[in-house]
Amino acid sequence: MGTQRRLGWMSLIAATTMALAAGVITAPAGHAADDPVEVVVNGDDVRADNVNGLTYKGLGVLSCNSTSNLLMDYKAEHPGRYWQLIRVLFGGKNPLINHVKIEMGSDTNTSTGSDPATMRTADELADASRSPGFQLAADAKKANPKLKVSILRWVMPQWVQNEWNKGTGADEMYKWYKETILDAYEKYGYMVDYVDPDTNETRDPNEAFIKWYKNAILTDTDFADTRYGIPAAKREKAGKAYHNIKIIAADENNTLNIGPSMLSDAELFGIVDAVGYHYTTEDRHDRAAGSDTDLPYTRLATGENKYDEDKEVWYSEGTASFGYTDYRVNNTEGANGTSTGIGGVQSALDLANRSVKSYANSKRTHYIFQPAIGSFYEGAQYSHKELVSARDPWSGYLHYDAALYVMQHFTQFARTGWENETNTAGIWRTVPEASYSGVSGTVDLDGSNGAPSYMTLSDPRKKDFSTIVVNDSDQPKTYRIKAENMRLGSDPTMEIWETRGPDAGRSYDANFKRLVEEIRPGGDGHYTYTVKPRSIVTLTTLDKSHDKATKQRLPESRDRTVLDTDATGKKHNTRDNVLYADDFGYEEEGEVQVGTGNGAHKASQPYLRSRGNQPRYMVDQTGAWEVGEDAGGNNVLYQYMDQSMKDTGAWNRNTPNTTVGDFRWENYRATVDVSFPDPDGGLAALGVRQQKGMAISDAAYNVRIGPTGAWTFYEYGTAVASGTVAASDSYRLAIEAKGATITTYIDGKAVSTYQDPTPQTEGRVKLGTDFHKTAFDNLEVEKIDGYTPYARAQLDNMDSSVTYDGTWNRNAALGDAMDWYRSTSTSTTAGASFTVPFTGTGIDVIGGNNGTAVLDVYVDGKLIARDAKTTATDKRLATYALRGLPDGAHTARFVLKSPKIVLDAFNAISGDVDSTVDTTPIRGALEKIGRPARADYTADSWTLFDSASSAAKAPVAGQKGLDVIGVEQITDRLEEAHDRLVRKDGTAAQ
Repeated sequence: MGTQRRLGWMSLIAATTMALAAGVITAPAGHAADDPVEVVVNGDDVRADNVNGLTYKGLGVLSCNSTSNLLMDYKAEHPGRYWQLIRVLFGGKNPLINHVKIEMGSDTNTSTGSDPATMRTADELADASRSPGFQLAADAKKANPKLKVSILRWVMPQWVQNEWNKGTGADEMYKWYKETILDAYEKYGYMVDYVDPDTNETRDPNEAFIKWYKNAILTDTDFADTRYGIPAAKREKAGKAYHNIKIIAADENNTLNIGPSMLSDAELFGIVDAVGYHYTTEDRHDRAAGSDTDLPYTRLATGENKYDEDKEVWYSEGTASFGYTDYRVNNTEGANGTSTGIGGVQSALDLANRSVKSYANSKRTHYIFQPAIGSFYEGAQYSHKELVSARDPWSGYLHYDAALYVMQHFTQFARTGWENETNTAGIWRTVPEASYSGVSGTVDLDGSNGAPSYMTLSDPRKKDFSTIVVNDSDQPKTYRIKAENMRLGSDPTMEIWETRGPDAGRSYDANFKRLVEEIRPGGDGHYTYTVKPRSIVTLTTLDKSHDKATKQRLPESRDRTVLDTDATGKKHNTRDNVLYADDFGYEEEGEVQVGTGNGAHKASQPYLRSRGNQPRYMVDQTGAWEVGEDAGGNNVLYQYMDQSMKDTGAWNRNTPNTTVGDFRWENYRATVDVSFPDPDGGLAALGVRQQKGMAISDAAYNVRIGPTGAWTFYEYGTAVASGTVAASDSYRLAIEAKGATITTYIDGKAVSTYQDPTPQTEGRVKLGTDFHKTAFDNLEVEKIDGYTPYARAQLDNMDSSVTYDGTWNRNAALGDAMDWYRSTSTSTTAGASFTVPFTGTGIDVIGGNNGTAVLDVYVDGKLIARDAKTTATDKRLATYALRGLPDGAHTARFVLKSPKIVLDAFNAISGDVDSTVDTTPIRGALEKIGRPARADYTADSWTLFDSASSAAKAPVAGQKGLDVIGVEQITDRLEEAHDRLVRKDGTAAQ
């Protein structure tokens, strides 16, 4: 590194140090808030010889804690959609994602759920195919063979933890890592590129173990053990690849210790290839300029350190955008209650600013999403923070968020990835002198201050460059960019590609990643462009105007069809009485294609083998849930985590439980066979109507039983009823939930009936155990005659089809993960109203409320309920439920009378009702009321009665889709409307 360049770096670092020491990042010198932002892209600042720290590696995805669980089901049920997803995220000349990071599972819950342990005991052969992360990496390699794969740990399997707690577990830890790595190599053909030997999100990096682990890798010559399954002809190649594994450290959160340690410890510096830390954009600094704690990560990345060598610096875990961008554009969080469009805190533009600011302030050239793909059921911790939502494998529904377009502004206008050993791959370099961010925040970023935020990437040959500008403010921002000492050729035309929210009257995605202008430098050599509010633009000298890949639109989402199958659990069928079934044999499932040969080809594998015996559609919150053979050779579902594997290190500590089904299921009967093969005992649980949470007690109604025959029925975690049946090593459990009546059955006999005064009406099925091996078989979810089985569709409160009048606060920033898509609409103003179009026989108004809101309800222009009371509800539950409408298209309008309502979502109720419903209660009410004369009553009171009377007369003649609850509500509305009749003389009706 030459003297002149060294002085340049020292000047840059010194300036940044002063700004950080002052506690503020200011705009470039001489720049006032309203002045154009001056950016100089100087070819002399393009460090072609910096091959690690300043090469732009792009984006990565973290697979962990069940976040990728349902992807295996997408691959089996909708392979076309699955492999399209792989191509969208990982494929093409400019891949969006270049790296799959895998947090190795331990069957315990460290955030949204649990991933399977690849080795549950020291003697068990490693099985990487259990892990959706290892499979995702294998399949992604098919689209991009250059994809990097890394692994790390958080919680260990108990057999490792026991020894580690003694201070002697290094060998066990190494065995777990090695055998997992080699199993993935044997099954899928790829060698892991990076390993973090330390604990995820440590605050005290274990530098001694990092050194020990690297030495163990380099000196290990044993690849012939039959446990590894590597053929003799491949062992030399495997050994060479294994010895080339790189080290990343230390995935810290809230601390920044590994950087200074590397600068002060030459041995550690030589061992660690990449440094990563989480959830902050900042470098570490103190007032001692030039010390090892003064901008250590910047020094590592730039190579401006005493070793004169650059290192990779990663934002090794960060969030994606929160919620759905197509919903949050309808927020009121901007100035004077306007929308922030695709911007605002935790938005797509916030995400772009994280990439810019983490580079500008700490020189990180790689951002890893936790997660990029949300493929677990909603309602678990950290829901709704992903680029792609993949939660309905039975329907093939995939939601590609607009944040993908925003991030393509970085990846599609540069060659991203890792340089090769000869520095000839042409990976573009980041240019620190032409990059800056002054937006507020270190984790959740707020660009409303209007400060400049931009990042420049350059071809190492200096023939082209791209500057990405983020303007997450309500004011336009002008940029003047000048190229110096660049070799742009005879045509210096610059293309302007823009993404922002929709203009009035335009479609939601009308302004996503469009070529909006082509400009040339003015007489002073500057490209001048004004960036619109709440937008991101890439200003590039590349010619992308005719590039099909750049213009390619993301795939459209499909409808979220409710899970309603035939008796096999495979085929969609709304005509029978089955909602879902699973006998864990999977004879109905065909073979599944899996990426193998390091991405060279796909191999067809039997269903269970392709997924490491993981059951269909189940998302594990805790425990080792896997299909295996019972004593008779039949497949059953086992929960294997017993007392010897019981783990106490999980973040979210719960007894084993897993979830299956559709959040829209309402009235159904769930049945399952349970047995207890563990001679030391056991406990089996069945729950229904689970909407959120990660424990068996998060199923609204659940029953638990052990081999002694003692059983307890719970509403959530509160015991409601208990008893004892004959002791047995097996039982058939069932819970029937129809409206507010919940009945529990054991071996076909009703043992408890509970009438819930404030019922939870919708949700999935849960299975649970204690820490003993327990078996489940013949899971059935059936419809109940006379009751609507599910809501057919859901609308979010931010959906553009929902309209609002009056004063509303519609919030998406910093939303709760338990709110659908982290958004709510709230009003405290009497007279404020909301109007919802839907198709069905009723509608649920969902949101966390205290039950004080009072509503007037109109359907298709007619008042049907006056002063309707709401129910105190937790998040995701219905605060008001309307039933009994004719099956078809409707518009419901709700007027707030008093005092406050919080809206989250609306569920439209299906008219799929089996059997004829008894309408005797309606007929009885009509007979009791008789024939009041309209002329006797006030017009206002008659309006409500007339509507209720008409609605009551229709079902008597037969009304499609009417169910028992609808009959009850029609009857109640009629009787209440009659009671509200007011005679013209001021007296009430008799």
